[in-house]
Amino acid sequence: MTSRFNFKQIRRRSLASFRTSRSTDTSSNDEPSSSSQELSSVGSITPPSLAEESDPALHTQFPVVTRPPLEPNSNRYSIAESVSSESRSTKDLQDQSQQHPVLSQYAPQVTSIRDKSTVYQKVLLVTGVIGQDPHPQIDGTVFIYRPDKAFPSIAWPVQGARFKALIYLLPGPNTICFEYQRPGSKSTHRSSMVLYMFDPKNAPPLQLAILVAKDSPFATDHIPTREREEVNELEVAIRKFRTAAYLWQSFTAEQMERNGLGRRTFRFDEEWTNGTSHTRDFHEHTMRSEARVHIVRTDKTVAEMYDLERAQQSSNAPEKSGLVGIAAAVLSDYFRITPGQKQYVAAIVLDPHPDTKENMMTSHTTFGGQAGDNLHLAMFGSQFLQYYPATISDVVKAFRDCSPTDLKIVANEGNVSGSSWEAAAYGIGAHLREVGHLLGSPHQEKGIMAKDFVTLNRAFMIREAYSTRTKSKGGPVEPKDEPTWHRLDLLRYRFHPLFRNAADKFPYPDGTVHGWVVDKDKLLVTASAGLLYTEIFADGDEFCSTWIEYPLDGQMTKRTTLVEAELRERLPETKRRSGLKIIVRSMSGGVLVVDDLHQLCAKSSVKLTSGPLGKVAYRSTRVGASQLRDSESQEIVFSNAVASINRIMIRVTVYHGDAVDGLEFHYDDGSSQLFGKRGGKPGGDRFIMEIHNAEVIVGFSVRVGSWIDAIQIITSTGRRSPIYGNASGGSMRTLFVPNGYKICGVAGSCADWLDSLSLLITR
Repeated sequence: MTSRFNFKQIRRRSLASFRTSRSTDTSSNDEPSSSSQELSSVGSITPPSLAEESDPALHTQFPVVTRPPLEPNSNRYSIAESVSSESRSTKDLQDQSQQHPVLSQYAPQVTSIRDKSTVYQKVLLVTGVIGQDPHPQIDGTVFIYRPDKAFPSIAWPVQGARFKALIYLLPGPNTICFEYQRPGSKSTHRSSMVLYMFDPKNAPPLQLAILVAKDSPFATDHIPTREREEVNELEVAIRKFRTAAYLWQSFTAEQMERNGLGRRTFRFDEEWTNGTSHTRDFHEHTMRSEARVHIVRTDKTVAEMYDLERAQQSSNAPEKSGLVGIAAAVLSDYFRITPGQKQYVAAIVLDPHPDTKENMMTSHTTFGGQAGDNLHLAMFGSQFLQYYPATISDVVKAFRDCSPTDLKIVANEGNVSGSSWEAAAYGIGAHLREVGHLLGSPHQEKGIMAKDFVTLNRAFMIREAYSTRTKSKGGPVEPKDEPTWHRLDLLRYRFHPLFRNAADKFPYPDGTVHGWVVDKDKLLVTASAGLLYTEIFADGDEFCSTWIEYPLDGQMTKRTTLVEAELRERLPETKRRSGLKIIVRSMSGGVLVVDDLHQLCAKSSVKLTSGPLGKVAYRSTRVGASQLRDSESQEIVFSNAVASINRIMIRVTVYHGDAVDGLEFHYDDGSSQLFGKRGGKPGGDRFIMEIHNAEVIVGFSVRVGSWIDAIQIITSTGRRSPIYGNASGGSMRTLFVPNGYKICGVAGSCADWLDSLSLLITR
């Protein structure tokens, strides 16, 4: 029988075999040819290793193979994948199994990211070296460009054979070319790689906003020399703030990747507008999808914003947080924030002005954190904005500018902004630290949340300029000197809503972390959403330097037992006899704080029966603040939990109005036990137990804030009662008895209504 030939298949294989004999990287005395630059980003002959991309059926022509061993000097396989990186497609594995072109001696090698990786931000920070065997005396310039000309070329300095660069990416596949040129030489050495950019729309954005007074002139204070170089107008402020935000984003993504958490970061809301990422965009009127900067007018005049009574730097100002209140109110109205809808906003106040008489900055505040129930705000002034880079292509120039600042305009606390580049680094870094507070980070022992924000420029520069702060002449930036995010901050961000990727599962809605004392020195910790880490503090510790991480490889840890002696062994020997405080966090943002672990374990036991072998129960940690006026502790042990009394719980009466007043437990012999008070709705609401199914209580879902707003009973058959009380009050917490234990009572406190609740459990 005559076989049928597929001529297209033969042609594809022939082309592939010819192209693999050619090198992606060349060494010539000419500039990149116009014909090669006009090829499309994907499916072009250059680079040859990507030629197969043009054939969507190519994956049917080759068997599935495993990834080859990493090549130590390859720019494509230089970093091992982190546990959180995206899975590679079969087609990617097939492409990578082909023979790689031989690079020229001085071809740029990207070391911070693999070829054909997926990233989730528009601007990517990369690091690399020159050549297969980098020599410390190699200097020069690396030009980064796209063959499709979708973004202009940018030059980045090379020193000691190392370079850092920012790459502007578009959604989908991006072919990026690197071209190295030595000083005084016309020779060029080229390499290329493909990166895929994907914008995770399932994550909320970090909104960018500029706050202006209602009569604002839309200008910032500028020194005369800068006014000659650039127009002092609102559009320039927008460009500079947007570029600073791109730097935050790219730096954070790189830090996440270096810590094995995947190259994830926060995203921005975008708009189709005049491009501002390259200086050529202004002259060519290029339109791009850029991060949106909202212009939000306050209801205050410039004079009211300058009022010294609102000056944060004034020790006598009666309204030091007044600007935060103004900003929170106007932003809540602008974004139309409704209850339960969270917004995350990084804002700059455009109208700060120095008061030379009082020697302080007016209309300026630094704030990061929660401003109201649903607004997370990172606020900063604009006095440093004039020194920021206006585009990505201006980053090196801005961080090299040693011209002195005008200390009449710029605050110089701690001598951090004596030169232009130092003012830019400080302003961008200090605002990033407030973004860290917005994301929930406290001050840390090291990293951006300590003092690293002052030298944020080092993340993007291969060499630092002369510093007026340290009086040093500058020099190469070594990796050990670069700024970082603290490991605990990055662990927290890994599961933050702003860092969610498309492949992430939607977070468990209940972030409750609960502690159950199960022995005189043991605390069982449970979290339905999964445990993230435990921080360990000794007496006098301001920052956490000892912690326990829980697995991040997909094996969620929902419960763990913390033993006091084992925790003390982790501390420095000089602190092992001090008091012990722990903070446990869940993947959904829940937190459990135990101020004194020893005291909690020692005072949580309750004797159920007498004698040396008597039965013992333990109190769980409380929910609720227990701070209402005249609040008194209460505790009951269920009658049916004592072996000598044979009773069955048949129903529970919940007394409530807009809060929970009390719980009454009824038994089959007509007796009852009251926890709290009989208030609220007359007679309360009854929940009947299914005694024919041997149904018992195994937990409660509680809405709690300063008091117990609402409660729901959970039983052993999986039934749940209606929610009694204010179902929209407070936040939800779940008290669910751990496996191997049972509830034998309740404890807490009560004033006019219940203001705390815990469970008594026993084996």
